[in-house]
This record gives sequence, C-alpha cells and structure tokens, in this order.
Amino acid sequence: MIKVENVSMRFNLGKDRVDTLKEFIIRSLKRDLSKADEFWALSDISFEVPKGEVMGLVGTNGAGKSTLLKVISGVMKPTSGKVTLNGSVAPMIELGAGFDMELTARENVFLNGAILGYRKDFLEDKYQEIVDFSELHSFMEVPVRNFSSGMVARLAFSIATLVAPQILIVDEILSVGDPPFQQKSKNKMLEMIKGGATVVFVSHSMNDIQNLCTKVMWLDHGHAKMCGDVEPVLDAYADFCHIDRSKDRKRIDR
Repeated sequence: MIKVENVSMRFNLGKDRVDTLKEFIIRSLKRDLSKADEFWALSDISFEVPKGEVMGLVGTNGAGKSTLLKVISGVMKPTSGKVTLNGSVAPMIELGAGFDMELTARENVFLNGAILGYRKDFLEDKYQEIVDFSELHSFMEVPVRNFSSGMVARLAFSIATLVAPQILIVDEILSVGDPPFQQKSKNKMLEMIKGGATVVFVSHSMNDIQNLCTKVMWLDHGHAKMCGDVEPVLDAYADFCHIDRSKDRKRIDR
C-alpha cells in the first residue's frame, strides 16, 4: 500500500550564486543574500494506492510527475507532508543512474545489484537470467560508456526487475529499447502487476496508462488537477492537450 498525505515540495531557484564564505558574510551583512525564487514542484498532493492497484500519473513536462516519484521512493524528502509505504520498494527512475560508465556491463551487474541490495551469490546465480532478458550477450565485457542509451536502459531494467518487489515506482521505462524489447518490458510489468505489486506509473503514453492503470492522477504545475477512474481523467487530460482519443479506447485484459 502507498499513502501520500499532503505532500508539497519546494525548490529555491537562486539567481545569484554565493561561492565563498567571505561573500556569504558580506552579502548577509548587506541583507542581500537571498535572491532566490521559490518554486513549488508539488503542492498539497494526497492519494492512496491499495495493494495490487496501479496509479498512473499524467501531465505535461514540468508538471511534477518525476518529482513526486522521487519523493515516494525516498530519493527526495518533501518540504511538507508524509509518504507511507508498506512493502519492499523498487524505484525504476532514471535507469542506469547507478552505473559506473568505465566498468563493463558484467561488472555493473554486480555494482548496481549491490546498490539495490542483492547479495553477490544471488547475483551470480541470476547472472545468466539478467543477460538473457537484456539480450546483451555479446556486450557483457564491453565498458558501458560504449553503450547506447537503449542498451543501458535494457541492462538496468533487467537488474531492477530481477526480484518482484511489493511496490514499484516506475518512470517511463516502457519506452526503452526497440519495439520488441518495449513489448517484453511491458509483459514483465504486467507479470509483476498480476503478481500483486502496488504500482505508481508515469508515462506520456495514454495507451500504456489506459492498459495498465486502475486509477489516474492528472498533475498540472504541481497541483492535482483531477484524480479518479482511468477514462474520465484521460478524457479530460486529452481535451486539455487537444488530443483525439477516439481510436484509443480498447483496454487489454489485466
């Protein structure tokens, strides 16, 4: 279960940078230290996702979707409000962010796996499974710096989904790789959802949101503009964005 209560997130966008202690003291004495603009990425967001349900987040770029995922997953601490999670969490945000680009793909399996909390002997047992799913058999001894972004995402996704977690925090991962791998990733997501995972899912694909989610929240400039059943929220969002959804009505069987 995921419970988000009155979460707000503020950033200070400084116009002038203070680089030294001396400058800090001088500008403090002159009462000229803070020329920062307050930017509220999230404002009083509340919702619950019961066990086994999938909450989709939609909104234009800059709406606060990724910030909200980072707050839920614990990467960021909210300015105010509270997040409660009951269960093990797998945040699939910025896939490959934990990789060392100078190391090979094989070495990064063990590095990234350790960051995610997997034991070395467990990773050794599951190594071939990771390689097979990523389809990077010929590239495991190649430094990751030579990988395309799609290859990095393939490897990261294969490691992150090694163990089915109780809670999934997902940011646009179904768009990684070529179309066959995208379908493979989608099938893996469906498998985890059918296994009872509780999910918060961000995507710009309304088809993916429609097919995977049980509820949807529409974020706009950090505010929850609408939250509820999938079709009404997507219809309202599509109208706002001037998108025709008439050909996009069929939901797959979850």
